[in-house]
Amino acid sequence: MFRPRLIIAGLNGGTGKTITSLGTTRAWIRKGLAVKPFKKGPDYIDAKWLGLAARCPATNLDPYLLPQDMLRALFRTSVEPYAGALIEGNRGLFDGKDLSGSCSTAELARILRTPVVLAMDCTKMTRTAAAIVSGIAGFEPDIHIAGVILNRTANDRHRAMLRQTIEHYTGIPVLGALPKMRTNPIPERHMGLISDQEYTPEDDPLETVADLISEHCDVDALWQIACTAPAVPDAPPLWDMVPKAPGDEPPVRIGYVRDAALWFYYEENLQALRHAGAELIELSLLSPDPWPALDALYLGGGFPETLAERIAENTPIRDHIRHLADSGLPIYAECGGFMVLSRSLVYKGCEYPMTGVFPVSTHLCDRPQGLGYIDATVTLENPYHPAGSVIKGHEFHYSKCVVDAGAQPAFGLRMDRGFGMVADCDGLIRNNVFASYTHLFALGEPHWAVNMVLAARRHRSEMRGADHLVPPAPGRS
Repeated sequence: MFRPRLIIAGLNGGTGKTITSLGTTRAWIRKGLAVKPFKKGPDYIDAKWLGLAARCPATNLDPYLLPQDMLRALFRTSVEPYAGALIEGNRGLFDGKDLSGSCSTAELARILRTPVVLAMDCTKMTRTAAAIVSGIAGFEPDIHIAGVILNRTANDRHRAMLRQTIEHYTGIPVLGALPKMRTNPIPERHMGLISDQEYTPEDDPLETVADLISEHCDVDALWQIACTAPAVPDAPPLWDMVPKAPGDEPPVRIGYVRDAALWFYYEENLQALRHAGAELIELSLLSPDPWPALDALYLGGGFPETLAERIAENTPIRDHIRHLADSGLPIYAECGGFMVLSRSLVYKGCEYPMTGVFPVSTHLCDRPQGLGYIDATVTLENPYHPAGSVIKGHEFHYSKCVVDAGAQPAFGLRMDRGFGMVADCDGLIRNNVFASYTHLFALGEPHWAVNMVLAARRHRSEMRGADHLVPPAPGRS
């Protein structure tokens, strides 16, 4: 398989690689190129914006969450219908989780044999930029630095000096030079870029970003570099590597909330549930519409704090979720979904009632309370993760968990790496409910989707055996 592909990487976070990636992707799309976007690392928001730029969903690639054969298989399967791919790196090119830089953007470039273009912040810098590029190019010689895009340049003289010195001393072409922008076309919040949910269709900042890149970068040369990538490394068919639930039972009905409050879902997680034997039903916390009968419920992450008042006002749905939990319905919740299952959510001095499934509250803070990869040992029996196993994932939350006075909730995860909820513990368990700050990537933990479907099957069978249905939502008979 030959597919043009390119990684846009940076020296560190905030160097301009996201603006460059978004603008290049949309500029290629405007030229009629069918481009599949990818985001290196665990990231929902940048990936969503990349998908909007390309007008097709983005896929996350992470060497920490996936073994190499699975990573290659995911890339091959995802890119196959497209003319090429753009991959946005994360953090600095060589930044990994240890001394050897494992799980870095550079490691992903090696795994996928992909050329790299460096987005570089050149604020108050001229000739030193050449030394930095030279060092980057020589640091790991098997990484192909194919070009540089200069960011935050001051004026034409500054840009000319940078271009001359970099090309003279390194031989690496400068493919563009972006001026300083007075305002970011895509503003940021505490978790990164503002959600696309907060823009109206007629207010498309991606066109502004594409205009910027098209004016100041050689998007044709970027595509030509992408076309120099060798054949995509071989890998087994992706879904042949992912297990299904045994037996030949009818699909279980698993609901998942996807609205402006909760929308952090890896599409591969949803695909894995379907592959395992689920029919997925999209739901909302914000709509008054009643929910259909379900065999299980999946609550992803998001920004429930920004919609806390609306969630609190939707009392029938809040009560319904609590009734589902009390009935034994399998419920799996991640981060924002866990916050919805708490007793209350405290944001900007106001306390909002949530569903009350767990005797805890969550409080939004000014700084991250958990950030990065996690390793966690499963310490209690639960329907989703085998006791004694170690799971990998990531966390990124500004809220902290506060246990109600006198309560003794059960935690099912011991954080060997990461922060979790309380005292290096995560994974609240009650009945068939499992809620944590930890986000999983289902292809890296292939037991999860199968176990979710099996739990849903058991619940469906129990409900039929008890000759009653899962409690319907208010207003539905």
